[in-house]
Amino acid sequence: MSETPQADPGARRARVVLVDDHRMFRAGVRAEIGRTEETSVEVEGEAGDVDEAITVIAATRPDVVLLDVHLPGGGGLEVLRRSTELMSAPERPVRFLALSVSDAAEDVIGVIRAGARGYVTKTITGSDLVDAIFRVADGDAVFSPRLAGFVLDAFASSEAAPVDEDLDRLTQREREVLRLIARGYSYKEVAKALFISVKTVESHVSAVLRKLQLSNRHELTRWATARRLV
Repeated sequence: MSETPQADPGARRARVVLVDDHRMFRAGVRAEIGRTEETSVEVEGEAGDVDEAITVIAATRPDVVLLDVHLPGGGGLEVLRRSTELMSAPERPVRFLALSVSDAAEDVIGVIRAGARGYVTKTITGSDLVDAIFRVADGDAVFSPRLAGFVLDAFASSEAAPVDEDLDRLTQREREVLRLIARGYSYKEVAKALFISVKTVESHVSAVLRKLQLSNRHELTRWATARRLV
């Protein structure tokens, strides 16, 4: 991210909490958008897992929470579930903007259904992220361009999406690993994309194969392709 805008000294400010399990990424976002005199964004706190997020959000009551989808302790969906009252508060509601490496339709739709006001990927520039924060704080919905179609398609139908019991057995992180493996990524490439170790990738793949009762990555790829997850 780069090209942060210059703030109007008289403009209002947006109070933000960063929720992401990668400390270096949080530090980068803070450095990019947290120069308050330039961006009018005040970073009120940070969290690296679900429980910590709930504590920090309740204590600071920020205007906007930048929320990663994949978090220890239940993921971004669990943070949203446990923040329902704060989101629906009649005065100063806390609004959520998902900021994730994932561009999967199921992740986008899941957090929007859970109450997030928008979803942008981590390729967003600093300038655009600041703009998105203020738009969400004002109650607007914000999406990275290619993700908006997922939401429109999902909510255009009056029928709820069918429940996939097999897929529901997987955690959010396992689903992301599954999708990348099914796309042909090597374990090393998956580790790099998700900022985790190769050993952790191997553990997730083993868990996925066990839960889905599959024998190898070729069967996994066929399984994911049949469900249009790749």
